[in-house]
Amino acid sequence: MDYSLHTRIRAGDPEAFRELFRDHARLVHQHAVRVTGDWTVAEDIVSLTFLEAWRLRAKLRDEGDSPRPWLMGIALNVLRNTTRAARRHQRALQRLPAKETVPDFADELVGRIADADELAAAQRALNKLRRGEREVFTLCVWSGLSYAEAAAVLGVPVGTVRSRLSRTRRRLSKLAEDELEKRREPLSRNGQVQGGRTSAARSHEYEERSE
Repeated sequence: MDYSLHTRIRAGDPEAFRELFRDHARLVHQHAVRVTGDWTVAEDIVSLTFLEAWRLRAKLRDEGDSPRPWLMGIALNVLRNTTRAARRHQRALQRLPAKETVPDFADELVGRIADADELAAAQRALNKLRRGEREVFTLCVWSGLSYAEAAAVLGVPVGTVRSRLSRTRRRLSKLAEDELEKRREPLSRNGQVQGGRTSAARSHEYEERSE
């Protein structure tokens, strides 16, 4: 009788799902943090991913030594749906009267992103890429999946993953550098932002926000 993890997951074995969660929940969470820039949203992504994994457990195939590509494929779809919902929500908010908002980035980040400014810049740069380029980068570079695993997640040949990643690295390096430069505009001695408004204008803005 075959008692492999894949078989146990398909059978709905609770211990198999505990093992799946224990081994891969952190990976899903780290991936979601980097893609969304929001710890709370990332936690929701983890919950939704494992709920979907339970619902779709019968579709897990006996391919590979680990169910990681299957699980990350589910996480990717959850992120896509969440991102679309967030865009619809943002468009709805934009139809409301304007109100000052402050981005909320995590104080601690994982992997190669050193701080919130870099994460924000990387996200803005990533958003300028095609979806296929963005996803192959986040899977292979940020989440450490192999070319073969990323190919399984995305449903494309391994050669496509290689070429996309090579092209994306070059584009993203330049885009991220440009985004970071935008956040480094120094203040001049008279209190003006280079190419921006006067300190008096900023003071007026502060008074308006404080009302």
